Amino acid sequence: MSNSDTDPKLGDDAMARFPVPAFDDLPDDLQERIESETERAGFTPNVFSAMAYKPSHFRAFFQYHDALVEDAALEREEIEMIVVAVSGVNHCYYCNVAHGALVRIYADDPLLADQLVANYRTADINDAHRTMLDVAVTLTENPTEVEPDDLEALREAGFSEEAIWDIAAVTAFYNLSNRLAMFAEMRPNDEFHTLGR
Repeated sequence: MSNSDTDPKLGDDAMARFPVPAFDDLPDDLQERIESETERAGFTPNVFSAMAYKPSHFRAFFQYHDALVEDAALEREEIEMIVVAVSGVNHCYYCNVAHGALVRIYADDPLLADQLVANYRTADINDAHRTMLDVAVTLTENPTEVEPDDLEALREAGFSEEAIWDIAAVTAFYNLSNRLAMFAEMRPNDEFHTLGR
């Protein structure tokens, strides 16, 4: 690979509480995935640098992530809305910033991510999306309070059974991701702050 601006470089500042491994010391499959993401984004997102700390977990984490976004009954914009609303109530700095950028891009809306992080209930979204986020946030904050009526509200809002499953799966995965990012003190790349503005 050439020495260009898009060569993978694992950010030493990707997380504060654990060491970031050297790119050249990583298994080949991790190097290939990081190279691909770096080429696509134009920089190496710090989540790849941080998760490379434990290669077996990197593989499992990104395999599930890929399944969530590639085999979904939800639009990508909806997935990212869930991520940002959940990360907002969890106060996850990394995901608020990184996925906030993705909301701006997929929703083609420079304001929506900030609204979702601050208070999704007052964001400029339709009733179906508000219902979707109500359930995601309930599952995040008080999972024992999710009731059959919540699923029925999602059906009435127009979500299919598969989409309802996906709402829960995305919510659950990003609660895991938020907690791991916060525990490791992952830091978002500077580039994320300006994407989609």
